[in-house]
Amino acid sequence: MESPNHTSLDSSVFVLMGIPGLEQFHLWLSLPVCLLGTATVVGNITILAVIATEPALHKPMYLFLCMLSTVDLAASFSTVPKLLAILWCGAGRISASACLAQMFFIHAFCMMESTVLLAMAFDRYVAICHPLRYTTILTDTIIARIGVVAMVRGSILMLPCPFLIQRLSFCQSHVIPHTYCEHMAVVKLACGDTRPNRVYGLTAALLVIGVDLFCIGLSYFLIARAVLRLSSHEARSKALGTCGSHVCVILISYTPALFSFFTHRFGHHVPLHIHILLANVYLLFPPALNPMVYGVKTKEIRERVVSVFQKGQGTGLKALE
Repeated sequence: MESPNHTSLDSSVFVLMGIPGLEQFHLWLSLPVCLLGTATVVGNITILAVIATEPALHKPMYLFLCMLSTVDLAASFSTVPKLLAILWCGAGRISASACLAQMFFIHAFCMMESTVLLAMAFDRYVAICHPLRYTTILTDTIIARIGVVAMVRGSILMLPCPFLIQRLSFCQSHVIPHTYCEHMAVVKLACGDTRPNRVYGLTAALLVIGVDLFCIGLSYFLIARAVLRLSSHEARSKALGTCGSHVCVILISYTPALFSFFTHRFGHHVPLHIHILLANVYLLFPPALNPMVYGVKTKEIRERVVSVFQKGQGTGLKALE
């Protein structure tokens, strides 16, 4: 083991501070975190159960929604338990290997989610611009391959980051001013040259957010152009209505992500607790709100959920009789 003044990553234990400057509010902040975590689990499991048990929903759009719910659940399990432990009892100690694992999974799942959102935009483009070829383009095999691509893309793009961090030495503080092992928050603690880490992190983020947002924007530009060519107002409204849920999910997912990304790298005058709150909004809100958006705006899912609750109430009333 090296001396305390030059401790390597392999022998270190990090400490997650939580939200610096707001320590006195940690217990109160745990309430919305707990509510969002519960909403994420209940909402996404409900979406998965409804689609799995309803043959009429075994369509590309809903299969992509299953992928999104699965990724959201996995991302939530990667962050919420440790976050609540920090907020409830200050249990911020985390081993180096666990920190690297959490970093990998959090960022990889975020990249997978972006890929799935891109696939959902492509699904809406095909459904509206090429409706007669919809079932021949988006076959079960193609959908499965898209799911594999989403997993492989997120994993491969994130895989170099832990290895790039392992080469660094942490000769100063091992206290991470964050609620989870965020890539740049860990890199900023390192001594020596961290330019490869910074450049790669920025490149990977731009490859995902930049490319996916451009392709999603292009898809909706083509969709809008096709819809405006429709002669019937009712047909235009129906076509745009099918995109409403996905547009809401895109705004929910990418807006806090972009704010977090730009303030972390360029907002040097933004207080640290604002950085961390934005990063947590980015991780906590989309997984909790996505199933609500689809549950409210998608008629088939809404009716199925309502029927399940009505059956449950009917069964309960019969038991009381």
